[in-house]
Parts: sequence; C-alpha cells; structure tokens
Amino acid sequence: MGITFSLPCNSVNDAVTHCYKSSAKQASYIHKLEDNLKSLTDGLQDLTDKKNTILRRVKLAEEQQLTRLDEVQTWLSRVETIENKVNGELLQRKTEEINRLSLWGYCSTNYKTSYVFGKKVCKKLEEIADLLSQEKAFEVVAEREPIPPVVEVPVEPSVGLESVFDHLWTEFNDESVSIMGLYGMGGVGKTTLLKKINNNFLSSQNNYYVIWVVVSKDHTLEKIQNEIGEKIGYFGESTWKNKSCQQKALDIFKVLNKKKFVMLLDDIWERIDLESVGIPLPNNLKVNGSKLVFTTRSMEVCCEMDADKNVEVKCLSSEDSWKLFEEKVGIKALNIHPDIPSLAEKVMEECGGLPIALITVGRAMAYKRTPSEWLYAAQVLRTSASEFPAMGDKVLPLLKFSYDNLSSEKLKSCFLYCALFPEDWSIDKDDLVNYWMCEGFLDEIDEEVCVKGQGYDLISFLLCSCLLEEVSESSNQVKMHDVIRDMALWIASDCGKGESKFLVKTNALLVDPPKTEKWNEFERISLIGNKIKCVSITQACHNLSTLFLHFNDLRRTQSFHFMSVLTVLDLSMNRKLSHLRMEISTLVSLQYLNLKGTEIKELPKELSNLVKLKYLNLEGLSCLDIIPKGLISSFSQLQVLNMFGCGVSENIVMGQVQCGGNKLLVQELQHLKHVSALGVAIKCVTAFKRFLTSEMLLNSTQSLFLHQLSLSTLQVNTLSSMANLCRLSIRHCKSLEALKIVLDGKSIEHKRLFGSLQNVSIHHCPKLKDLSGLIFARELSHLLIFSCDALEEIISVDSVGDAGPGTKETFVKLEAMTLSDLPKLKNICPKPLPFHCLKLLDVLKCEKLKKLPISSKDTRATNLTIRGQNQWFVDIEWEDETTKDKFAHCFSGDYLDDMDYLDLDSW
Repeated sequence: MGITFSLPCNSVNDAVTHCYKSSAKQASYIHKLEDNLKSLTDGLQDLTDKKNTILRRVKLAEEQQLTRLDEVQTWLSRVETIENKVNGELLQRKTEEINRLSLWGYCSTNYKTSYVFGKKVCKKLEEIADLLSQEKAFEVVAEREPIPPVVEVPVEPSVGLESVFDHLWTEFNDESVSIMGLYGMGGVGKTTLLKKINNNFLSSQNNYYVIWVVVSKDHTLEKIQNEIGEKIGYFGESTWKNKSCQQKALDIFKVLNKKKFVMLLDDIWERIDLESVGIPLPNNLKVNGSKLVFTTRSMEVCCEMDADKNVEVKCLSSEDSWKLFEEKVGIKALNIHPDIPSLAEKVMEECGGLPIALITVGRAMAYKRTPSEWLYAAQVLRTSASEFPAMGDKVLPLLKFSYDNLSSEKLKSCFLYCALFPEDWSIDKDDLVNYWMCEGFLDEIDEEVCVKGQGYDLISFLLCSCLLEEVSESSNQVKMHDVIRDMALWIASDCGKGESKFLVKTNALLVDPPKTEKWNEFERISLIGNKIKCVSITQACHNLSTLFLHFNDLRRTQSFHFMSVLTVLDLSMNRKLSHLRMEISTLVSLQYLNLKGTEIKELPKELSNLVKLKYLNLEGLSCLDIIPKGLISSFSQLQVLNMFGCGVSENIVMGQVQCGGNKLLVQELQHLKHVSALGVAIKCVTAFKRFLTSEMLLNSTQSLFLHQLSLSTLQVNTLSSMANLCRLSIRHCKSLEALKIVLDGKSIEHKRLFGSLQNVSIHHCPKLKDLSGLIFARELSHLLIFSCDALEEIISVDSVGDAGPGTKETFVKLEAMTLSDLPKLKNICPKPLPFHCLKLLDVLKCEKLKKLPISSKDTRATNLTIRGQNQWFVDIEWEDETTKDKFAHCFSGDYLDDMDYLDLDSW
C-alpha cells in the first residue's frame, strides 16, 4: 500500500517559484561575482572616504573638549571591522576566484568554493550599503560631556599643611559659615589648601557641585563668567559668547540657584560683585547650604567680600618647615656629610617658614654635597637673598605682586621704609608713624591726631595686605617677615637691575661702617645693631635723607657737614655716647632727632638752628644736666617731644636750667603750640602745679615722670584731665603716702579716669600705703612696684567705699605685674581679681605676701607664668586645693635673686 500527497495547485506553484528564485539567487553569486567584486571595491572606497570625513569632524570636536557620540564610535568601529575583513579575506582572493569561473561566468571549476565566496561578497555589499546609509544621519558627531560634580585639580603633596587643612575643613562644615576667606602672604600655601578642599569632595559624601575658578590680579567680569559658564554647561552653546555680561549673569544664577554648590575662587585681589557675576548672594547661599570659599593676600578683601569666617594662613612652624625642606632636599643629600644637617637648619630658618621659599631653596640645595656650599648658601640668604638661585627669579617676583597692588606711591614708600630695620625687628607703631611723618610720607595736617590716624591707617593697610605682621595681639608693634624684607630690599635695588638706594647692614657685628665709594648715591642708610664706635664719612651725601645708627657703641658723633638734606637721624641706645658735637647744628633739614638711651649730659645751644625739627626724643637721658635757656622753646615746629626720665639722676648738679625743679622747662614747654605728643619729667611741686594749669600740656602728655615731688597724696582727680596719658612713673617721692581718688560727693562709678593709662611704675616711695587709685586704671596692662617699704596692700576695696567700682573691672587688662622689695606687702587684693589677660607675675623679696588674688574659677588665667623664689611659692596659701592644683604648674624656677632682670629705664 503506497502513501500519496495531495497539494493545492497554488502551493505547488509557490514552491516552484521559490525554488527557482533561490536557485537563481545562488547562481547569481557565481554569475555576477566579477561585477559584485568591482562594486565591493568601489563601495569600500566610498565607505573609507566617509569614515575619514567623520574622523576629521570628531577630532575637531574633541579639540574643543567635546566627546564623540557612542553611535558614531560604534559606526567607526564597524567600518574598521568590515575594512579589515574585505581587504583581508575577500579582495586578496579576487584574482584567484575570478580565474575559477568558466562558461562566461556561469560555471566554476570549484562550484562550492565559488558559491561560498560569492555569497560573502554579496553580504559585505549589503553591510557596506547599510553603513553608508547610516552615515548620512551623523549631523552631530560629538557633544559636551556631562560635567561631573567635582573635577580633580592637580596639587603637590601639602607637607606641613595637614593640620591647617583639618582646621579649614572643620570651619567649612560649620553651618553658619557660607562665605569663607583664606588670606595670607604670597607663597604661604593658600592655593594648595583651596585645591585640597576641592579634591576632598572626590571622596566626600557631601552632594556638592564644586566649581573651581582662578581669578588672578588681571581678572575681568567676563573672564570669571566664562570660567563659571564652562563649568556649568553654557560655554558650548553657540550663543553664549555673544551674550552680554548681564545676560550671562542671569544664566549663571538660574543654574546655581537650583544647585547645592561650592564656589572656589582662587587669588582675589579686590572685591568681586557676586551679583554681577551671577553667583547667588549670601542669603541665597544659606537657603540651600551652598558655600563660597576664596583666597586673597588681603584681609581687607575678606571684609569687603562679607566673609562669615576669615582664616589667616600663616607660615609654617619650625617642625613643619623642616618636613617640607627635608622632602625637597632629599634625605640622601642631607646625610651625605655629618655637618650638613645643622647647616641645613640654618638655611631653612632663612626661609622664615614660607612654603614657596622652602620649596625653591630646598630644590636648589638638593645637589649640594659639601658643608662649604651649605654655609655659603646660608650667608647669601642672610645678607642678599635676591642673589640666591631662583629667589630673584621665582620667589621675590611672586611676592612683588603684593607690592605692586599697593594703592599709592606713598604706601609703597612706607612699606619699603620698614626694610631698614633688622630681621625679626619689632617696630613700634608710634615710632614708625613718627619716622614717616618726618620723612614727608604723611600729609601735612595741623592736628597730630589726624597725622597719627593717617599713619595707623597705612600700617593697617600693610597688615591687611600681609606685608607686615602683628608682633602679638596685645602689643603695639609690627614686624616684617624675613622673605618680605628681602623682597623690599630687592625692589629698592630696582629688582636687582640697578644700584640700590638703600644701604642696610644691620646686626652684622660691624666695628666700622661698610667701606663703599657710593655713599653719595644712598638715600637711606641703616646700620642698626652693630658695634660701630665712630662714623666718619668724608664724602658728600647730598641724597641721604635717613641715617639709622641706633644700638651701636658710638662714643662721639661725627661731623655732619656733608649731609645737607638729612631728615631723620636716629642715635638712640648708644649707651656710651656722652657728647653731642655742635656740628650737628649744620643739619638744617633735620626733622627727626632721637637721642634716647644715651649718656649725653649737655645739649649745645647751636642746636637751635634745627628750626625744622618735628620730633625730638630725649627719653632716659637721666644725666642731662644742661639745656640752654630758650633752646626747647626755639623748636617751634615740634610735634613730638619726649623728655620722660630726662635729667633725674641723683648726681645731677642743681642750679642749671634743666634743674631747679623744672619750672623754667615747664614755662618753655607752653610755647610749643604744635606739640601733640609729650613725655615730660616733673621734679617739684611748683612745676607740677604750673604744668596742671596748662590745658595744652595736659592734652598732649602721653608719658609723665614724677620725681622727688614733696606730696603726701597724689589725687587721681588731678590727673583725670590727661586723657592721652599712657605711661606714669612715680619715683623717689619720699613723702607720698597715697595715690587715691578724692570723693566730691558725686558718684564716680562711671567716671572716665585714666582712660588711656597702660603702664605704671612706682619706685622708692617709702611711705606709700594706699594705691587704691589704680582701681580706675581700666586699661592698665603693665604694673611695677619697687621698694615701697610701707605698702601692705595694692588694692584696698574698703578704701573706695560703696562709691567705688569694686573689683569687677580691676586689672581686667593687666598683662604683667612686677612686685619687688615690698617687705610689708600682705595682699594684692583681698578678693580674687579677673586676670583675663595676665601672663606674667614676678614677685621678689615680698616675704609677707602669702596669698594671690587668683581663683580656680578663673578659666582665662591658664597661660599665667609666676616667677619668684622657690620657698616663697611653697608658702603660698591657696584659696583651696583645686586652685593650688590648677596654678602649681605656672611657677617657673628660683632664679630671681636680685633686680638685674628689671630694666627700670624701660618703665
């Protein structure tokens, strides 16, 4: 029995048709092989050309910081693949496969091989056609890549700055801080710290959008906007460049106002108007927790930017400086010779903890292998740093930007003047202002308070610009960083290109002045702190306006015939200088003369020729016996006269003009109509009474020395009108029993007595028992009481009764107290005093003083140092054991055996 199939007619026809077409297509693989190979070659060439065109467009876009599209990269990869296969597998066999064909291409000597090959050719033709059709859709081949929240910025390892950064990061995370300013001198590491803040967000969990912008000194509003615009995606738009600054600000604000961002602005030199840039203002920042952090060389800019937190980036400590220096030099170089490490420390110290200097000098010394090279490097850095390799090329020019940014030539001159002082020299602000006034740097204003205010304003600006530093928070002194000083001296020599106008050889142990043939070229000479015994300059110095000779061993003054324009002459602290030659009177341009701390006994009458004199300092000239009559009153232009402690030697010969109780001196002082800063020594009651009747003298007196006055009581009321009195010394007043307030029936609770008094010293007053008047010296910072045999108590609350202010504000600003040779002293004060600022308490030969007015409850007196004899401290009766335990560590050794440690003249 057989099996039969029954198929519909149409199905048979379809099957036959399909078989025919399939057979025809298969036959075409061979029949059309030659034509297909030509089409393949042509198509591949077209595809390669298109690929090259696309690649050129892609590379151009990538040069514009765009990223190629994924589909474009996929297409290019497919093209490369098909190129390799067509060239490697098909076209290489082209001739061989064509030779197989016969019967006009309808047959092949190896039909199967030709069929498979022909099929591959057709398939590649189809793929090429597909790729060519896709290419037409690539109008855009690249686009700007989505900006990551944080872009890492390159930064060198911050050796020595780790603790500073930790502090900054803590301050940054304070929710109350929206705007933070980092300020400090150039090269101190501000940019490094800002980079670390930026990069710290790479690993931080905070979801901030971080934007880094370098502002720089020559910034423009548009430049800042373009940098921000690039970071937030606007810069790639074709219309961005054509927009106005106002339109760009709106665009930037729209984006930033919706983000929680951190804006890092590096190197700001002046206030940036955030609103004009498009950065949301502080109130908006607080809404979403955004932050703005910037670096600057000026604290003033921090204030102008309304920073919530200002952080000064200071130079490195010695320990951190060594870490950084050691890293740059290399341990191998440091250990190559046993003498090098100690010399390397000296070289490091010359860098003053400034990172840029440590790095530059460290790298320069990395290849030095002998001690002599290191010794020479230390000498060069100490005497002429600009000549050290790379200092004059890299470090000093970097710092000079701060100098260039000073707003006036007057301010620049004031800054350069500070380089005349030795390294690490503490410069009193008042002294600096007086120098500047006499040099003509300050505007001529009648009232001294305006001149002084102007000078202090300039000092403040230099401090804010980090070109000067405060010596301490409580002192009235500034200093110049060593490297900044090197920069100033370098500028004074026309940045190393010309001859310097300054001759500065300070603390150089010179016995004779420097030998030079160019004395006539110098405008300012500073020889402070040497061992020079005589200065003899025979050349004409017609350009010399400033001559600093203080702290030397001068025995006599030279002839000044060759200094026709000399304006400032400082001979102070030459302890052996006892004679002032009359030739000094030839200095007719002189406005500043300082003889403080010398042993001069007589002023020549020819000194009256110095009619331009504005500043005269005779402080501490205790042996000054002879001042010719009419000499002081002849200085009609004097603005500052200091005679504190002048002519008070026990050995002085009575009967001279300076003596006789100073009555004539007080009379002459009243003729000085322009004096606004006066220091004076009064030696008799008659002179004192006359002095107290002169409103001009009372208003101008800043230092008052009362010597051998026959007074039993000195009333605080008497001195109350001396609003500018800063220093009071009472010595050898053998009848004085009390310094106190005399009540007039009115409340004195709020009286402004001793409004400026900061320094009080009382010596050899054997009957003195009552010092209750000191309770009104609210600004008192230094107190010395010496050899007052009857004194039992410094402050007696009972002595001022119910009307007194009590001890609430007594000694609240006191920093140092010295008590010596007070045999009956039992108490400083019966009650604990709020010693908020007390740092030093010296007690010597006060055997009955068993209690100190300090309490364990006072948390602000922990930095106190107590000096005295061991047994005295052992016998102290403390308020309780807690107080004893708290202040036991404050005691410092048994080394105060006499009064040698006291510089009484400084009081």
